[in-house]
Amino acid sequence: MTRPRLRSALRLAILLLLATARTAPAQAPHHTRNVVLIVSDGLRWQEIFEGADSQLMNRKFGHVEDTAALRREFSRDDASSARAALFPFIWNVVAKQGEIFGNRTMQSDADVTNGFKFSYPGYNEMISGHPDPRIDSNNAGPNPNLTVFEWLDKRPGFTGRVAVFGTWNEFADIFNRGRSQLPIWAAFDAPPTASPPTARDSLLVNLYGTTTRLWSDLAYDSFMQAEVREYIARAHPRVMFVGYGETDEWAHMGRYDMVLKSAHQFDQFVGDLWNAMQRMPQYRDSTTFIITADHGRGSGLTAWSDHGADVAGAEAIWIAVIGPDTPASGERMHVSRVTQSQIAATIASLLGENYSAAVPAAAPPLPVR
Repeated sequence: MTRPRLRSALRLAILLLLATARTAPAQAPHHTRNVVLIVSDGLRWQEIFEGADSQLMNRKFGHVEDTAALRREFSRDDASSARAALFPFIWNVVAKQGEIFGNRTMQSDADVTNGFKFSYPGYNEMISGHPDPRIDSNNAGPNPNLTVFEWLDKRPGFTGRVAVFGTWNEFADIFNRGRSQLPIWAAFDAPPTASPPTARDSLLVNLYGTTTRLWSDLAYDSFMQAEVREYIARAHPRVMFVGYGETDEWAHMGRYDMVLKSAHQFDQFVGDLWNAMQRMPQYRDSTTFIITADHGRGSGLTAWSDHGADVAGAEAIWIAVIGPDTPASGERMHVSRVTQSQIAATIASLLGENYSAAVPAAAPPLPVR
């Protein structure tokens, strides 16, 4: 090629590069450095999007002790007001600053895909990114699947910065404590303490050890909330799982009043964690919360308390996301179906990591960036 032709070709290549640079979309800046996955066990999408069900706020179908008081607290004239009364943080903060999927009346489906529609299969799907037919009971033993939490703990910048808290004793197996070596506090495990323990640490240890247990395999949400707050302030983890269990237990007992009260308290706990972390420089404007349920429940006057493979509608869940990289799209309507299996890859993606490349069976991330 002659020199004039070479110079002409070079000029053309440079012009093409400049044109491409001008027309290529700018890469959105990435702000999330911490992710907290928060689950309220078995909390229905119906309460999230429609508020308290007036048909269940009675003795006959909801075994409510004080109907008048419950109605004063949670009954409202329309669904928007009722859901905000029950979940003020989710609707006044999360749904305004982030996104929430799962209102099936608005063509926004969020589903579990494991077919079993109960807890262990749901948690596995959520944190591994795919269902596993081998996990067919709540006592399936140590999870054979790699979870996004275990995987992240081996990634640069995350080692020793991942933690798991849950009120249910099966979380030790769900996150495979023996293989993963993750710090896991499940059910009535003695809570983490400073060295030497603070007075607050000692009080929590005493409460865990001496309180009469209503459920043998499940600790109280309020106890876990206190230990999570202490741990965050002390250890500053970058990736956390926080699993609350009372909403599911009260539903199985048929106590709709206690379902509503524990659901409302769950909302307050999430808001408390969010506000506490936003006050800390390690987390302010760099933390994303993913908030969801492990399974749904039935509907109607009797099936609302149950779930499982034979319960219609128990595959329906909800997923909310709030954080610096998630647009303020609010309640999603008329959108494509999302699934529980997308949560694992979403956690990694928000942190700039590609879990799907490591675990090809995992579903792709949610559309929340």
